[in-house]
Amino acid sequence: MNIIETAIRRPVTVSMFTLAALVFGLVLVGRLGFNLLPELSYPTLTVRTDFEGSAPAEVENLITRPLEGNLGTVKGLRQIRSVSKAGRSDIYLEFYWGTNIDLASLDVREKMDQVQLPLEVKPPTLLRFNPNNEPIIRLSLSQKLNPEDNPVQSLAKLRRFADLRLSRRLETVEGVAAAKASGGYEDQIQILLDQNYLSQLNLTVEDISQRLKSENINLSGGQIKNGHQQLLVRTFNEYQSLDDFANTIVLSKDNKIVKLKDIAKVEFTHKDPTAIIRHNGEQAVEIAIYKEGDANTVQVAKKLHAKLKLLEKDLPDNMKVVVLTDASKFIEQSISELRSSAVIGGILAMLIIYLFLGELRPTLIISATIPLSVIITFNLMYAANIDMNIMSLGGLALAIGMLVDNAIVVLENIDRKRQQGLTLYRAAAEGAKEVSGAITASTLTTIAVFLPLIFVEGIAGQLFRDQALTITFSLLVSLIIALTLIPMLAAKEITKKEQPLFVRNERSEFARIALFVPEFLFVILPWSIFWILKKFAQMILLIISIVIDKFIAKIFNAGYKFLSEKYHSLLDSSLASPAATLFIAIVIFASSLTLVSKLPKVVLPEMAQGELIIKIQQVPGTAIQLTDQRVVSLSKKLLQVKGIKEVFSIAGSGNKLTANPEQEGDNRAEFTLLLEKGISREQENQLLVELRLLLEQESNAITADVERPQLFNFATPLSIELFGYDMKSLKIAADSVIQKLEKSDRFIDLHSNMKSGYPEAQITFDQYKLAKLGIPMKQATQAVVNAIRGNKATRYRLKEQQIDVLVRLNNSSRDELQDVSNLIINPTSKHPVPLSSVASVTQTLGPSEIMRIDQQRVVVVEGQLLYGGLAEAIDDAQNLLASVKLPVGVNLLFGGQGEEMSRSFNSLMIALALAIFMVYLVMASQFESLLHPFIILFSIPLALTGAIVALYITHTEISVVVFLGLIMLAGIVVNNAIVLLDKINQLRLDGVEKIRAIREAAASRLRPILMTTLTTVLGMLPLATGISEGTEIRAPMAITVIGGLLVSTLLTLVVIPVMYQVMDRKDYAAIIERNQEL
Repeated sequence: MNIIETAIRRPVTVSMFTLAALVFGLVLVGRLGFNLLPELSYPTLTVRTDFEGSAPAEVENLITRPLEGNLGTVKGLRQIRSVSKAGRSDIYLEFYWGTNIDLASLDVREKMDQVQLPLEVKPPTLLRFNPNNEPIIRLSLSQKLNPEDNPVQSLAKLRRFADLRLSRRLETVEGVAAAKASGGYEDQIQILLDQNYLSQLNLTVEDISQRLKSENINLSGGQIKNGHQQLLVRTFNEYQSLDDFANTIVLSKDNKIVKLKDIAKVEFTHKDPTAIIRHNGEQAVEIAIYKEGDANTVQVAKKLHAKLKLLEKDLPDNMKVVVLTDASKFIEQSISELRSSAVIGGILAMLIIYLFLGELRPTLIISATIPLSVIITFNLMYAANIDMNIMSLGGLALAIGMLVDNAIVVLENIDRKRQQGLTLYRAAAEGAKEVSGAITASTLTTIAVFLPLIFVEGIAGQLFRDQALTITFSLLVSLIIALTLIPMLAAKEITKKEQPLFVRNERSEFARIALFVPEFLFVILPWSIFWILKKFAQMILLIISIVIDKFIAKIFNAGYKFLSEKYHSLLDSSLASPAATLFIAIVIFASSLTLVSKLPKVVLPEMAQGELIIKIQQVPGTAIQLTDQRVVSLSKKLLQVKGIKEVFSIAGSGNKLTANPEQEGDNRAEFTLLLEKGISREQENQLLVELRLLLEQESNAITADVERPQLFNFATPLSIELFGYDMKSLKIAADSVIQKLEKSDRFIDLHSNMKSGYPEAQITFDQYKLAKLGIPMKQATQAVVNAIRGNKATRYRLKEQQIDVLVRLNNSSRDELQDVSNLIINPTSKHPVPLSSVASVTQTLGPSEIMRIDQQRVVVVEGQLLYGGLAEAIDDAQNLLASVKLPVGVNLLFGGQGEEMSRSFNSLMIALALAIFMVYLVMASQFESLLHPFIILFSIPLALTGAIVALYITHTEISVVVFLGLIMLAGIVVNNAIVLLDKINQLRLDGVEKIRAIREAAASRLRPILMTTLTTVLGMLPLATGISEGTEIRAPMAITVIGGLLVSTLLTLVVIPVMYQVMDRKDYAAIIERNQEL
């Protein structure tokens, strides 16, 4: 007894299993995480080393090169890039996709520990990039100032409030990993020494630092017994106020006491700012909130908003908190759009089924497959650890139309068996059994195409894993439902039994009186309301069915009848002229291929998120205050641009958790532009053009570009890498490349990472003079470092704060170049020696930063595209640069998104070929033939024709998403041909002649083929036409599948029968005879 007969014989068992799966699915859907994207494991690590006050060349020689030499031997490393800039070395390690990053991290740490770095350099830190590490919510904390308020003190107060109150309270919210504050002024105590006094007292900056460190300490002295008590002994010497610092005794000699206040100025001030935050031009403090890795973004955001409402009550009257960005809003809107698309697609599919069948009951039976499959799929998603995100829900929305395909074929065949005179039970059993092989094969072919995705390299493989698994799960569930629940329901007769609701005559008079009130309130009244609502719903359905039957159904039936008649005449003509039919099909396919070159190509489509990013860069060495002045000026102009709602800016580095070696520094700034609600993608494009024109007018001494925020860690569209050693030659080559590219209006925002030099005060010591004076080189260099950069001596505990104490020379002794020349490098000697006596101090320009790729110096020229695709842009750039003569020793290579696109497309082409191979394997096993699957495969190039035309008409770019649509299409389009050929073979086995079998099979399978095609197409139509959040990454796949499926169906119904007629040579008489013997 097979599964179909078992399901029909045991309807209660099937119903209970289905109910259990539904209940568990409804329970588990609430436990699935809600995120924008799947959990992406980027195979990248960053080794970051800070060397405060050092120049880029010094960082490269002392830190970057030694580390690169060791790290280059790490297993699985694809590329190593580094950026050496003032005070920091970033080494970016990119591994091959599939590398176990946890194991790679251990290997990298081992290599890091083997490198001997200068003693004054802090140990390198290992950082890991993940797009989910971006803040889910960014807040702005600002304060309304009164005329008498001090702006600096107010910003210090804001930062203090953000660090001590807001951040700490927000970090207590479940799911929050960190709340990082940036901007404002951080508290610091500065000890500003007078070097003349130090020289007179034979003291150094290091001596003062050590003195403060040893004085500001609490220690535990153990326990003592005092009678019957146990007492803890503590030495309590921590500083309690600034006066304690000022009164610290730094020298006691000849009964003379020298206190710190005698030789230094003690100030409660602030650190030099590393970031200046502004909201709509006004200074503020940013709080970036990061979630834990496995936390639900939407749920965490809801809890944060609830917490913020409570915290707002405790804010001082003149402070306010504004939510700048909230990632959960985009997620909720995207998921809401997907839900709507799925519901609309399901309704359209139900309408098509009803129009074909003309009866409500079979329509409801088939339509029930959609919600049942989706809800039961939630169980499998939970087991596979798949979150609710735009990819997994997009997979469900794409599968909506396909979920009913199996049920349609099964129920349509059962109905045909019923019309042949079989009983309801036998019709259900035989009808489902007859097509079970075909629907199993068609489902397996659709599922099989997703298996090769494991071979896809790059971000595509990880990004679309959730979508592939979700579609696979839902189709498997729909197949099981089609083979169990559908036959079981189809075998059931509907009999109406009239039974009175209440049997009042069996009750006594007393019981009727006593139970009247509760019976009326809890039985009669609710039942009456339910009966009225039921009748109202029935009346609405009756009106709808009348409208459909009288108008829509008549038009539909007339159209179907006309199409059926034309199809049969077309099929007869095609079978009569097979050569002409195949020639026309080949011409159509070849013509469509000419359109491919006209389609732009990108890695992934850009997503409109209601935000734009502007990055500006001033000349290296620009103070952060000057960068901020440009930010203020530009913010005012940006706020006047129509369509921009708010402007949020960061001058400097900020306090980010990202591990990318980003372009950051005091001379850089970034603007986040929040756009007006409801702005369309076309309006965004116009706004981008307008902003670029504005930035061109503001281009004095700055480099600027504007772009949409990136969801993925991609380089700029155009990235040209120039390799060499001599920095001057690289700069000449970069300038030549930019000049050539500027001749094309396709390229905008062109710039290189090699800017004008970073201003340096270079100190060159005279070793002979130092040796003659007996001053060690280390002592001289350390004296300079301590005097200018200073020394963090200790920390001052102020309530809940830990405030750094910085010891260095006063401003008048270190601010100007002449002051540096007058620094005393041997203050402990009886004969003080100024720096100028033993060294030359010159002002010069060093490189702003030094980039290296695979341990070679490189300059990168980057740019954005004004129009066209990435592939065309690279071809254009190559043609323009063909005539450029590069200096000796300089080589040119195209990288960036072009490299990523090439890798992704190549691996996807392999995946597509493997998908077609897997489809062939499944079909060969199903048909027990090597020829028939080959015939069916001809539906794939026919589908490719429709996909190309659909992309061309809708102006859709070829991207990774389109390739995945083609892979899915390869598994879908063969289904119609499988159903058709399966019926032809069944008729041939019954002894029917070949041409007659083709005609009969085409006539009997026309309706289910059209039904499955239209339900799939209409199910995906809302995804293809959506205009809301996240559409850019869903629509290309839907457009590809819809276009390919429509054209493939039209051509398959004609070309596949002709191919069968021409190529089939199987001797069915011998097969029939052999089967009879068996």
